[in-house]
Amino acid sequence: MTKANADEIFNKRLERHHDELKWLYMELYDNDSMFAELCTNMYLFYRDRRNPLKARDKIRENDPCWFRKNDMLGMMLYIDNFAGNLKGVEQKLSYFKDCNVNYIHLMPFLDSPKEHSDGGYAVANFRKVRPDLGTMKDLARLADVCHEKGLNLCMDFVMNHTSEEHEWAVRAREGDGEYMSRYFFYDNYDIPAQFEKTVPQVFPTTAPGNFTYLPEIGHYVMTSFYPYQWDLNYKNPRVFNEMMYNFLFFANQGMDVIRIDAVPYIWKELGTSCRNLKQVHTIVRMMRMIGEIICPSVLLLGEVVMEPEKVVPYFGTVEKPECHMLYNVTTMATTWNSVATRDIRLLKRQMDIVNNLPGEYTFLNYLRCHDDIGWGLDYPFLTQWEMREVPHKRFLNDYFTGKIPGSVSRGELYNDDPVTQDARFCGTTASMCGIESAEYEKDQVKWEAAIGLDIMLHAYMLSQSGIPMLYSGDEIGQLNDYSYREEPEKAADSRYIHRGKFRWDLAEQRKDKKSLQGRIFDALTRLEQIRKQEPVFDASARVCTYDVHNNSILCITREAAGDKFFGIYNFADQPETAWMQEDGPYTDLLTGMDITLHDLTVPGHGFYWVKKQ
Repeated sequence: MTKANADEIFNKRLERHHDELKWLYMELYDNDSMFAELCTNMYLFYRDRRNPLKARDKIRENDPCWFRKNDMLGMMLYIDNFAGNLKGVEQKLSYFKDCNVNYIHLMPFLDSPKEHSDGGYAVANFRKVRPDLGTMKDLARLADVCHEKGLNLCMDFVMNHTSEEHEWAVRAREGDGEYMSRYFFYDNYDIPAQFEKTVPQVFPTTAPGNFTYLPEIGHYVMTSFYPYQWDLNYKNPRVFNEMMYNFLFFANQGMDVIRIDAVPYIWKELGTSCRNLKQVHTIVRMMRMIGEIICPSVLLLGEVVMEPEKVVPYFGTVEKPECHMLYNVTTMATTWNSVATRDIRLLKRQMDIVNNLPGEYTFLNYLRCHDDIGWGLDYPFLTQWEMREVPHKRFLNDYFTGKIPGSVSRGELYNDDPVTQDARFCGTTASMCGIESAEYEKDQVKWEAAIGLDIMLHAYMLSQSGIPMLYSGDEIGQLNDYSYREEPEKAADSRYIHRGKFRWDLAEQRKDKKSLQGRIFDALTRLEQIRKQEPVFDASARVCTYDVHNNSILCITREAAGDKFFGIYNFADQPETAWMQEDGPYTDLLTGMDITLHDLTVPGHGFYWVKKQ
């Protein structure tokens, strides 16, 4: 591509967005010179973008729905746990192909202090990979090799805060006013006290309060997450500009998806909850436009761990979009609620809400991830069945920690608050499904039932509308790892129970269909292949729930290209009847056999995938 051609493309994209971008920027900052600097640096990042990436931009600009196709399947992993370092991940790329995965989410890998890293979310240097994981050159090479093999690469971009060891924080701690203005500093507790009246605590047990006192300079600094993570002040245009330059830097390393961490917290305003403020949406909208100008092949994935009515606005509108994708957090939590209660009514309601959103909205669906499970359910809806918030949360946590008779789940609580009676839960999918307890008890019947539940939940997840995401290890039924308790820097954080090292010794058994690993891997492979082949799993399909008049059975229908699909999932541990009278003929997609959908009996924690042509 000649410089003239490249400049023409840049100018056309800039022209398309310039007026809105400037209007929003001036609304926030009223600073012409800083906006001019932003535009200048945008051009420089575009100029330096490698030609293969520009070619990728052009292809995907012409196919903006490329990521919504039914062959998309993601996997999230920690580099060190999975393969040691970035070069190790490159050597393991064939494994992703074996898993039908074409979207790899690398968990935080930027330089962060070992003892105060919060799992990598306390970034000390946005332009440096953690030394034990490799270099930026290794990252760019990995991206290039992934692209050659048809794989997409995702990374975390921590926008809300930096480590206290970041250069800006170090300069601020020295009393440099320019850098103190990039955070929230106060020389007395008056204003922090006012913030504390309206701002909830993120980690009330492990990191209470929203401010940390620094005696060496006699100031308080805002630290919403942990004392060593200092919140950035986006009222300062220098902060916004510099973070956008970091964003574009990562895009130029070859990232395909950039996950914006803790999006709702980005803007702080006294007298508010400092959550989901309108200025956050302005920032994300500007970020979307900047990406479409410089690197239109790069997607924004928003981490919004909130109730549904607060999540959806982060898509923006069809005319003025913000994030390309959002996590389907509430559906995930509600899924596990259905496992514990054997009741799908709340889950059906949640899915109906999601399925009635504009088709352009893309959710990332998952059963487990690197984080804990918070029980942010629709409690006003649950109260009609006398399920009140505090006791119900305690029931769920007792159930999944195995304290309730009959529960087979195993795991640990995170931030258990004795005052509010609130806590979150940690554990792997397999351990939550009962595989761990069955193996400990050497109970073959329980073991078979637990495997069935694990596979059923994955089948259900794969039939939702959106992009399915596996957590590394779930494809082979990896169990909780309690060894974190022996490492001082991890022992206080129970989330490491499901962040254990990937068991390659177990993965080698995935071809043995009699083993746990082979049973789960083979079942998931078959489901993934069906999903990839069948038109009913296309993003354009009409998706809705179907009432089978049984509160333990969830039924999902998908219709596309003249085909109709039924996914029928039993959340009870005993056989239940799906009361339905559908005229056939129907085919069981897993067996190829004909099946009749007349009052169908579904085994305990079993499921059916059937299609009518």
